[in-house]
Amino acid sequence: MKELSTKPYLIRAIYEWCSDSGLTPYLSVKVDAQTRVPNNFVKDGEIILNISSDAAHHLTLGNDAIQFSARFSGVSREISVPVGAVQGIFAKETSQGVLFTLEGDASTTQADASIEEPAKLPPPEGTSPSTGDKRRFQIVK
Repeated sequence: MKELSTKPYLIRAIYEWCSDSGLTPYLSVKVDAQTRVPNNFVKDGEIILNISSDAAHHLTLGNDAIQFSARFSGVSREISVPVGAVQGIFAKETSQGVLFTLEGDASTTQADASIEEPAKLPPPEGTSPSTGDKRRFQIVK
């Protein structure tokens, strides 16, 4: 039996957390041939989508795809994003959320190395070592 991915479940969990906390859930998506989004809003092959109940109508957070309708420059569009294309989900106001590695992404090895050896990473500039250890995103396979 094929092992179920945790990714769609984590997306739904962060979406619920954002909604319950009064925060705005945003999806970061790597656009590919299966992704249906307005191309004029795509930058560098990526798009950020507001999936709050105010912005996304008829939202379905499925195991294989995320689908909804939303207005872009006043025009209603049907959006379909394969779960595999989701790079992360986060709260707009706090930037807290989950960052995923993409399936077949060549940078996966680099991302995994930085997570497995966090002590070797210097703290961000302008932070003390104790606050530099606080992470806002976690890479999940």
